[in-house]
Amino acid sequence: MSTNLDALVSPEAPVRTALKRTILMCKPSYFTVVYRINPWMDPAVPTDTSLAVAQWQTLHDTYVGLGFDVHLIDPIDGLPDMVYAANGGFVIDNIAYGAAFTYSQRQPEGPAYMDWFRDNGFDVRVPQEINEGEGDFLLVGDVILAGTGFRSASNSHEEVSALYGRPVITLNLVNPNFYHLDTAIAVLDPSTGSGTGAGSGTGAGSGTGDIAYLPSAFDEPSLAILRERYPDAIIVTEEDAAILGLNSYSDGYNVVIAARAKDFERQLRERGYNPIGVDLSELLLGGGGVKCCTLELRR
Repeated sequence: MSTNLDALVSPEAPVRTALKRTILMCKPSYFTVVYRINPWMDPAVPTDTSLAVAQWQTLHDTYVGLGFDVHLIDPIDGLPDMVYAANGGFVIDNIAYGAAFTYSQRQPEGPAYMDWFRDNGFDVRVPQEINEGEGDFLLVGDVILAGTGFRSASNSHEEVSALYGRPVITLNLVNPNFYHLDTAIAVLDPSTGSGTGAGSGTGAGSGTGDIAYLPSAFDEPSLAILRERYPDAIIVTEEDAAILGLNSYSDGYNVVIAARAKDFERQLRERGYNPIGVDLSELLLGGGGVKCCTLELRR
């Protein structure tokens, strides 16, 4: 028996609009787990590179099917985490703020991504502070949510605010399983929503936008900011967050999520979104999901 998906949408749900996205991805040709720099990684657990490539290809093809403009950076042998393109930088208004990675194993990725940005016409800014790109910087409305606590240094938040002339809201991550902000917050609609109120960090701003998040990933001051600024946010379950369900990517209507995040899928449908599940279970062994594989290029 078929399911009427329209019946799952709340009558009060707003009409969502899909906007074309331009993104950068990196094929996991050399993906494996040979070191441990996050709780998800265990070199003793075998990885299947061909399966990782097949799952990534499904994600890539999903984006193409949605009409996204998908760019590719060549993978580099010896950099198995390069598939997590979101960590390679942060791009707004054609300005590409480069990444400076915490761990030595990933540090060569920073220059590789900055070279790609230069070769493709972006205004590249070399970072002075430790940061891991869109893993810890999320554009929501007119503000940048910025994570710290495990990877990106908090002084990179000041650097980003000065670079883009936008208010930056600092959020402290406290759960090592959610070491990047994009594992604990999903930006569902960056331009609409009801979030208001004062924030912290380098500025306030009105900060409209629609998000989902996991409360236990944050300290209490950060949680207070999220509750005030985004009172209507989707609160995901611990179970869905534990498979990186929040590590998703949205065009304002279609939301590509982990296929197993069923309660998140339900909540998205109720809010008028169209969730699309993909299986990236092999790449989860490295600590990454949908959003980790997706770097937005904002011209």
